[in-house]
Formats: sequence, structure tokens, C-alpha cells
Amino acid sequence: MRFTSALKTVAIGFALYASSGAALAQGGGRNAEEMKKEEAAVRAEQTAKQLGLDPASKLPPATVPVDPQNVWDLDLSSGGRVRIQLRPDIAPQHVERIKELTRQGFYNGLKFHRVIPGFMAQGGDPKGDGTGGSTLPDLKAEFNPMPHLRGTVSMARAQSEDSANSQFFIVFLPRMQLDKKYTVFGRVIDGMQYVDAIHQGEPPADPTIILQASIESDGKPPVTALPTPPAPAPSIVPPLPVKKPAPAKKPVAPRKK
Repeated sequence: MRFTSALKTVAIGFALYASSGAALAQGGGRNAEEMKKEEAAVRAEQTAKQLGLDPASKLPPATVPVDPQNVWDLDLSSGGRVRIQLRPDIAPQHVERIKELTRQGFYNGLKFHRVIPGFMAQGGDPKGDGTGGSTLPDLKAEFNPMPHLRGTVSMARAQSEDSANSQFFIVFLPRMQLDKKYTVFGRVIDGMQYVDAIHQGEPPADPTIILQASIESDGKPPVTALPTPPAPAPSIVPPLPVKKPAPAKKPVAPRKK
């Protein structure tokens, strides 16, 4: 099969060379640079057909301009703010879910419950054991061509492709085997060192907490510590008097008859 493919490739190359030679012999007013571009386009089309791809399809841009309305800020207990560029152009429903839950305060106080060195850090579960989610319905998959590189932020899911809800993970190192199996919806653009500092474990003994999640355009200042719980309000009801227990009677030994 490989030998046949190789012969096809050689044949295509020979045909391109022959056609270009003929064109040059005929003149036609085209320069060598134009011919090279045409040859490259033909090769790309042939390669796409061999791989079963649509030659007309285009990959989304690797990066987009930073827009505060599409930047997700995570203030972590492991230190610092992580800034994530959201990508509504490739996963609009997932980005909308992240924004909705964030503005509800859903992620505040949640922990990273599954952190595997060299792989990823997973969070966003209110139960903290990987089985929980929000009260909103699960999302339909929005798999896209974006690769799982260092700093990629993708949506976690169960067995079903359409089971993503609130949990997400941040990739430490490239994991291309996840591509088109999980929905990529963003990437870290600042603060990756704080992601690296997330406490490891499944679950971690001392899990890192999301102190605050916010959308950057909302202008919330960074949070560096969990809020101190308020002291209990003083009671205005006077305490009831405590009755002293009656003195216990000494046990009396039975008399001999």
C-alpha cells in the first residue's frame, strides 16, 4: 500500500514537472514564482484528498487579539492570577458557559481535584471528586482543530462526547492525543508559572483553590486569600439560669439480717 502511494506521489510530481516545463516552453506570460505557487496548490490539494480532508477548509488562527471581554482570570491560592484567552470563535457555547458560571460566582472556592505532573490540572467540580457539575444542562461538543499544547484550556467530560458541563483542565505539556476529543476553549496567556505551582495529586493532600474567577472586563481586583468568615453575632437573649444538680447520695451497703 505504501509502495503504491509512493508511486502515485512520484507520478504526481512527474506530471507537475512535465506540465511546468511545457508551460515554460510555451511562455504564456507567467513567471517562475507564479508556477511554483500553482504547483504548491496542486500538491496541497492532492495531499488533502489522500488524507480525506476538505481542501477548502481553513484552520482557525493560532492566536487572536486580546479582548478583556474574552479573558478569564483565575486567582489561585498557590499564588498569582492566571489569565486565559477565551476563544468564542472556536467554541462559542463553551465560552458562554464559562462566562455565565463565572459571573454567578460558581468557581469561587472550588479546588483543583486532579493534578497529574506533566499532564494537566483539572478543576471546576463543586463536589471535588470529579463527579459533580453545575445545575445547567450539559453542553454539546464543539470539537475543533486547536491542539492541546502547554497552557491549552479544555473542557472535561464523561464518556459521552456531549457531557461537558463545568469542569475544565489546563495542560502542562503537549498532549496531541486529546485533539478533537475534548473541546478546547482557551489558552493561558499570562501566569503559567502559577499553573505549574498547582498542588499535585489525585486528589492533592493540600489542594489549590480558585480564590476568585472573573471576566477581565468586569474589572475585579485580584484576590490573594480566602475571605475570613465573619465572627458570630453576639446573642441578645440572656442565658437561662443553670440548675445545680442535687448532690448524689452515697451508696448504702445492704444491712445484714
